[in-house]
Amino acid sequence: MKKIVFFLLIFGVSGALFTSCQKNGSEGEYQAPELDLPTTEFNYSDTDFPDHFDGIASFDNEPTDNQITDAGATLGRVLFYDTKLSLNNTVSCGTCHIQSKAFSDGKKFSPGFEGNLSTRNTLSLVNPRFAATLTWTGQNISLEEQVLQPIGNHLEMGLENLDHLSTKISKVDYYPALFEKAFGSTEVTHEKISRALAQFLRSMKCSQSKFDQGYNNEFANFTAMEKMGKDLFESADNGCDNCHRNVNFYYGSEANIGLTMDYADEGAGNGRFRIPSLRNVALTGPFMHNGQFETLEEVIDHYNDGVQPHPSLDWRLTNGNGEPKKLDLTDTEKQALVAYLKTLTDEEFITNKKWSDPFK
Repeated sequence: MKKIVFFLLIFGVSGALFTSCQKNGSEGEYQAPELDLPTTEFNYSDTDFPDHFDGIASFDNEPTDNQITDAGATLGRVLFYDTKLSLNNTVSCGTCHIQSKAFSDGKKFSPGFEGNLSTRNTLSLVNPRFAATLTWTGQNISLEEQVLQPIGNHLEMGLENLDHLSTKISKVDYYPALFEKAFGSTEVTHEKISRALAQFLRSMKCSQSKFDQGYNNEFANFTAMEKMGKDLFESADNGCDNCHRNVNFYYGSEANIGLTMDYADEGAGNGRFRIPSLRNVALTGPFMHNGQFETLEEVIDHYNDGVQPHPSLDWRLTNGNGEPKKLDLTDTEKQALVAYLKTLTDEEFITNKKWSDPFK
């Protein structure tokens, strides 16, 4: 639920850097773009999922004190796409999380507000309300806390002083009314900003893929190749669903998957990184925390016979004797797995206007 996160890749925050940026005048001029919001708010508060999602209801992370409202998520949508949330008004959350790419950006590493690159690949956003984390390292914090991290990150958006963030936003003419409608007051605080962004993210619902449409009909809508791929994916010999479990194709843990014998970035420790959801995976390359693989075919080749025998290799990728497991897939079987993974693309999710950029 791959790139990421969101924002959430590096956590070095420095007040000295903020001061330096301010002295260098990097905030620059800002022309507020024109907003294109509907007269009647989109329905964000109706987040009912199909019945086959009932099994992951326990993962729902919506807190009782920040439940989704149409006005709150509308404010969150505007904030998500507003470049004013960066120090020099050049990037927004939506710069790295592009709807047509399932809220990833198609880059190995993403340029931040000054053009410097992030050190990890941007995770896509997939049903954030069911995600234990949106970070590559499995950071155990709330969504409300996570959404502020890229804004304050010294590479990503650079607004390390949250009081300055609130002051900036309060001076933009379209925000007072949006904050009042969402929270009953025109006062802008970083807590309200985080709550609105979290509401918008939790409203994102990815549940209308070809896989979902066939779930309760024995996948009668699948082609022969797609059915073969599904069987291979769920096969005990291959074990793909040992890590990518349930209808969200996400297990919520970190693993070393043998990308290399020597990890320059150790992730959560010993080369372990978050196991991402596979929903919309056909849209979210390049893959892995370091963007190592460009295509799904390369990913499958890795698991087929390219896993490295790292001392911390996840046991699910071993043959029982500590050595990497080889799948010995044929070319046809590899193609079938790719065909199956493409059934997880949700066209409605990547085109629905209520999650789109509201600025003209």
